[in-house]
Amino acid sequence: MRIKANGIEIHCELTGKPDAPVVVLSHSLASSMVMWEPQLKVLEPDFRVLRYDMRGHGSSEVVKGAYTLEVLGNDVIGLLDALDIGSVHFMGLSIGGMIGQGLALDHADRLQSVILCDTAPLLPEEAKPIFAERIAQAREHGMTSLAEGTLARWFTPSFLEKDPPVVNQIHKQILATPVEGFIGCSHAILGLNYLDRLAEIDLDTLVIVGEDDPGTPVAAAEAIHGEIRNSEVVILPSAAHLCNIEQVENFNRAISDFLQL
Repeated sequence: MRIKANGIEIHCELTGKPDAPVVVLSHSLASSMVMWEPQLKVLEPDFRVLRYDMRGHGSSEVVKGAYTLEVLGNDVIGLLDALDIGSVHFMGLSIGGMIGQGLALDHADRLQSVILCDTAPLLPEEAKPIFAERIAQAREHGMTSLAEGTLARWFTPSFLEKDPPVVNQIHKQILATPVEGFIGCSHAILGLNYLDRLAEIDLDTLVIVGEDDPGTPVAAAEAIHGEIRNSEVVILPSAAHLCNIEQVENFNRAISDFLQL
């Protein structure tokens, strides 16, 4: 369904157990709600699961210009309001985890817990030129020019060598991402700076990271864990950035234990 929220149309899907607590799933840059399909089997029996396409991604409205993490967080709050949903468990990966941090800081009353996956609390100065270069590359050559490099960061070489069908599915998601949406969300990442505020978070928090994630490494996860008092961290071996896909069973076990399924 498409819901009008925070001034745009957001594509979302609400599935699972009626009248159960709600878990919101927020995807990575250059993907869509499709990336969370491996988690549905463990979540839907006990929760209502709200997946959505971030602005500028999937089937949600594309807005030109630079986005901010605050705007992306307000999209989530607007969506919850439109669906008459009060408080939720929130799980986000990569930029989705950045949105989760912002919500935990500025809208804690709407969260029951937060799961932050393969994300970071601060964008290092040395990473900013890399994002600027990707923005320029996307603008000049389209998402095709970024696809192979993205897959190489998102999955370990051994997983890519197996060439499972899910890699092709994710590849298609990258190619289908609107350039303006990619650029808008990349600008939001360029503004990431939550590290000094994380100690304010007083929610049960699970931090998950792939041991081989090159973009948001274990050190970033440990930095988040070190600042949030009610947090635990799980490091998944043999996984890179999309650890929810590369290590489905271990990832699902970690979120099930945290949510006490």
